[in-house]
Amino acid sequence: MNRHHWWRDAVIYQVYVRSFLDSTGDGVGDLAGVRAGLPYLKKLGVDGIWLSPFYPSPQHDHGYDVVDYCDVDPLFGDLAEFDLLVRAARRLGIKVLLDIVPNHCSSEHPWFREALASPPGTPARARFHFADGRGPGGAEPPNNWHAMFGGPAWTRVGDGQWYLHMFTPEQPDWNWRAPEIGAEFDRVLRFWLDRGVDGFRIDVAAGLFKHPDLPDSDDPEADARTRDSVNPLAWNQPEVHDVWRQWRATCDEYAARDGRERLLVGEVSVPTAREHALYVRPDELHQAFFFDLLGAPWNPDAFRKVISEAMQDIAGTGSTVTWVLNNHDQVRTVTRYGEPAPEGSGLGAARARAAALLMLALPGAAYIYQGEELGLPEVVDLPDDVLTDPIFHRTGSRARVRDGCRVPLPWSGQASPFGFTSGVEGVKPWLPQPQWFAEHATDRALADTRSFWHLYRDGLQLRASLPQLGEGTLRWLDTPPGVLAFARGDDLVCAVNFGTAPTPAPVSGTPLLASGPCPESGVLPGSTAAWWITDPSSTPNP
Repeated sequence: MNRHHWWRDAVIYQVYVRSFLDSTGDGVGDLAGVRAGLPYLKKLGVDGIWLSPFYPSPQHDHGYDVVDYCDVDPLFGDLAEFDLLVRAARRLGIKVLLDIVPNHCSSEHPWFREALASPPGTPARARFHFADGRGPGGAEPPNNWHAMFGGPAWTRVGDGQWYLHMFTPEQPDWNWRAPEIGAEFDRVLRFWLDRGVDGFRIDVAAGLFKHPDLPDSDDPEADARTRDSVNPLAWNQPEVHDVWRQWRATCDEYAARDGRERLLVGEVSVPTAREHALYVRPDELHQAFFFDLLGAPWNPDAFRKVISEAMQDIAGTGSTVTWVLNNHDQVRTVTRYGEPAPEGSGLGAARARAAALLMLALPGAAYIYQGEELGLPEVVDLPDDVLTDPIFHRTGSRARVRDGCRVPLPWSGQASPFGFTSGVEGVKPWLPQPQWFAEHATDRALADTRSFWHLYRDGLQLRASLPQLGEGTLRWLDTPPGVLAFARGDDLVCAVNFGTAPTPAPVSGTPLLASGPCPESGVLPGSTAAWWITDPSSTPNP
């Protein structure tokens, strides 16, 4: 593997900091907890970690409402602890990516407070989207846009003007047409690059610019339903590409100094793979998450279609595809693939294992959300009074609530807090853990060679040792109905049986790795993926 371009086929583990490991006993995960968990991640075999926001924040959206982009919220530690984490990760050969939020800030950010204290038309207000209302006395919002988390995208202030927030009122959108914003984020990037980070995951990377006239949307309610149907007037505007060219130049400047490439990976939600590809041209982002695989229904035709489109349109730019099956905004795979059964099912777990093996065999990079390696289902029965997601509080609906995939990880034990926190008397994890979490605790997973954890670990070890995997191309193979199979290189085959009944395997012999029991009789069981090496001489030593 060419480590100069480490990001092209890297496997990155997403750490949702507040739910990973609590070192202080306050019920919230922190940076010291992440540092304590690094040996676990090294053993798993990932190349790097992406840290959710830990900046000073009132936590209206769990840190995606930032007050200060160049500091650490005391809830999670301080800059000294961050520096210790980066140094510890570097000693273990683990890259560190930060989550940066350039589309919006907190309503408590000093610049927004200055804007509120300034009259209309001033430079302080020009850093955001302030506008006069419509109708008698300007009592109606400037346009009909809806916020992504429910409700109107505008909030009125005391002098009668309105400000734009595409998420919550506590998250005002920056106006990237104001030159100060680009200069400020250049300062932010350099602050963290100087502290040794290896790159950035960019939140809402397609969103920064809004149509300069702020016109009405043709279908505002559809715009707010999902990030795949977002308002084109507030999303994917052409000027955003100039920002990514500048950020890429900054990262390349640092790489030229020491030969260590810094990565930019964007959360890019656009309708087609072709539009997605525009963000990963050679002078823009290195990578952008390809969410189509995550959203594909469980059938071979859907998976083949999205994989083929990604390979054609995205890999064709010279970048590599960035595959994901889950993140902190999505229902966990075990439950998603097992629906409508509550808390997932045996079928959901089998499909999630097969999907993991499929993803790790695809050309390009892969991102793993914390807890997926433990086979954690979604926690679907959290009571309303513990839900913290602003989507629930703005809509009153549980339909898109994300708390269920953010419940703190179980590390050990038979009852909550399952080793997540030190168990200070009266302190509980910030979201309650169900008792069945014990079945998925890390200590049990490590001890059981049939666990999700061992499947991920074995897949990552083979991915690192086999030249056929990682960056490259794939070749589709003819298969019976319900089966998807492709070759990597000349002699590695990955096949997935999407059905529930056994089917003839596309390759004879014993698999190198299988997501479930896979007999030697040339049969691929239902809901199972497997890897074979067709040339035994190229099989790596255990």
